[in-house]
Amino acid sequence: MELSAKLAQTLEVLQQVAAEFSPAVFANSYGAEDMVLMDLIARHKLAIAVFSLDTGRLPAETYALMEETARKYPDTPVQVYFPNTAATEQYVNTHGINGFYQSIELRKSCCHVRKIEPLQRALKNKKAWVTGLRRQQSPTRTDLGFREFDAGNGLEKFNPLIEWTEKEVWAYIKENGVPYNALHDQHYPSIGCAPCTRAIAMGEDVRAGRWWWEDPENKECGLHVKR
Repeated sequence: MELSAKLAQTLEVLQQVAAEFSPAVFANSYGAEDMVLMDLIARHKLAIAVFSLDTGRLPAETYALMEETARKYPDTPVQVYFPNTAATEQYVNTHGINGFYQSIELRKSCCHVRKIEPLQRALKNKKAWVTGLRRQQSPTRTDLGFREFDAGNGLEKFNPLIEWTEKEVWAYIKENGVPYNALHDQHYPSIGCAPCTRAIAMGEDVRAGRWWWEDPENKECGLHVKR
């Protein structure tokens, strides 16, 4: 399928979300895929609110992109959610500032405090949320479709870019002047928290730089794990 056809398909999904699932939200993590969706939602003035999760451990380049995005799309504001202060303090005081390196359980616990709980607040009382997930990104995402019911959060979940390739994502970004994270130019195809993200080598999987010390079959933070 040509990119133009995929783009039309993606727009159709987004328009359906806006028309039939209000209030709907888009979770923008400021990755390349999410910036494509940010541009589409803003460009077509779709009634989909945008939010982002600031874990408190993001790279400086991500914060720079947050600023650039706000300037580029002033009519499509991004609401930022932060981790619960008391829960974050308890985690750090109990396990250390980088306790997530010690075990998978502690890493997932950190992700819960910094991502999952804020996400639950962001999705409360919403009918649908939109993500930038692509099937090509990870072994844990190969069975995803355009739409699924998120039982853990009790709402519909839409993945409008699920069929897009990485090449197509970047073609859209370049053709439309979409801002993107400077780390992408330093061999970071997938960007999360600074301590848990590294650049990848030639030939490595696109998500090899995320939680690189763990088994690739289980490398999800929990935001997109069916519960």
